[in-house]
Amino acid sequence: MGRASADKRPDNGGLPDIRSRAAVVLDARTGAEVYGKDADSVRAIASTTKIFVAMAVRKKGIELDGWTEISREDAKAAIGGSRTRLDIGQSFKNVDLLRAMLMSSDNRAPTALGRAAGMTPKQLIAAMNGVAKDLGLKKTRFTDTSGLRGNVSTAREMALALRAALTDPVLAEIMGTTTAEVRSKSNYARIQYNTTNVPMILGTYKVAGGKTGFTNAAGYCFITGATVKSRDYLFVFLGADGKETRFADFSRAARWLDEGAPGAKVAPRAAPAKGKRTATAGERERVSERERVKVKATGSARR
Repeated sequence: MGRASADKRPDNGGLPDIRSRAAVVLDARTGAEVYGKDADSVRAIASTTKIFVAMAVRKKGIELDGWTEISREDAKAAIGGSRTRLDIGQSFKNVDLLRAMLMSSDNRAPTALGRAAGMTPKQLIAAMNGVAKDLGLKKTRFTDTSGLRGNVSTAREMALALRAALTDPVLAEIMGTTTAEVRSKSNYARIQYNTTNVPMILGTYKVAGGKTGFTNAAGYCFITGATVKSRDYLFVFLGADGKETRFADFSRAARWLDEGAPGAKVAPRAAPAKGKRTATAGERERVSERERVKVKATGSARR
């Protein structure tokens, strides 16, 4: 089967053959739906949850250069998740805990970050629900700090949440980083973290950043921002059966946009004129340059 026939469903007006159970592609500037598949169905979201942890602790005013020790409570909260490299008793900068959480989904980081921001796990969960409420996300609910044992949303609401997260230059910088070295305060631990965002590594399209996730209940999930034909889009794929399927779905959707998006619900608009400030850019400019410098100061290697 050739690429064209594999990428398109001939019986569906040229739309991409998306295999994930739920998906959406939104115009990042307007929020208009370009493509949707069960976009409003409530589903488990696994570790894509962690963008809400990041937004909650940032809203609380977490000190990026502060140090936080990994505790047994953090280890307990991470039981059932993938392998961690944040050892109990070791202290890490909070900005590096954000890296561990957003780049490699370390499940000990969320409760540690919550504690650094002055919140118990229950308070962190409440703050995450508060973020969802503030964003007008009516179907998004949190009962767990990492996504291992709950948390639901929809493809559409996760796209809108990612758009909000990417307006924060600190979080955008971290999610847009392919590799970074994290060191403990004692220098005992020197950890190389690599992004799980495969399309960002491949570089076929300009990818702004995002988050992956997996649990048996959620399937394989992927949320990301990317630029296609000079326009920014938000892509969400939830409930894929295979680890690579979600990334293949991104490629199919991006190629479809590249080819003019035949059958799109809302036809992609021309990109804004060069030099014209979008709302997202304006929001980013309002965040201090000092925070941008802090994120870069620990030597992350950005693509």
